[in-house]
Amino acid sequence: MATAIYLEHYLDSIENLPCELQRNFTLMRDLDNRTEEKKGEIDKLAEEYIATVKNLASEQRVEHLQKIQNAYSKCKEFSDDKVQLAMQTYEMVDKHIRRLDADLARFENELKEKLEVSGYESTEGRAVKKSESRGLREKRASRGRGRKGSDEDSPRKKKIKNSPDLSDALLPMQPSDVLDMPVDPNEPTYCLCHQVSYGEMIGCDNPDCPIEWFHFACVDLATKPKGKWFCPRCTQDKKKK
Repeated sequence: MATAIYLEHYLDSIENLPCELQRNFTLMRDLDNRTEEKKGEIDKLAEEYIATVKNLASEQRVEHLQKIQNAYSKCKEFSDDKVQLAMQTYEMVDKHIRRLDADLARFENELKEKLEVSGYESTEGRAVKKSESRGLREKRASRGRGRKGSDEDSPRKKKIKNSPDLSDALLPMQPSDVLDMPVDPNEPTYCLCHQVSYGEMIGCDNPDCPIEWFHFACVDLATKPKGKWFCPRCTQDKKKK
């Protein structure tokens, strides 16, 4: 896959990201305003209670304190909602960063494979040319000495004949090859296999998915499916519900 295609796919994936971030920031600002209003309400209730506590009956005191308690609970609820939004916003951005890392890793692997193929072909081309030239000289020498010769008997030909095929020499990159590469010990792990990101990966469309990203091979995928995709765990949880 060319660089332009990787870039195009990534830009498509983050097309709605600014709007989603703007929405979350607006909600967080609204929660801030509501929290400040509720804090002002708590201050007024506290001042009113302190000023009139001596003249209030026992039931009135309890009722007044209950109002203050309810206002504090509401203020805490707004704060918790804001924390959840902040975490959701962070995960949203981090998800795209992880996808970019995975795309870069795939692109680097493809470049490496292309370089290996081109290097193998150039080496094999030179070897075949030298073998043909040497075989031709051996044929001429055999005819000059009056005995029959065969290209198959040439040591060079045997070497070429017994050399591995291109498909055997250039094995596709396996997940184990990627895992053997040095990685940051602080790099997060994903998927059902609890390994770092590598190769083709797909994200679960369940926003509450605890894992989020999965390797194609671990979930029996060869290509990216059309439409929404849910991981095995989320699919099983939906069936239980």
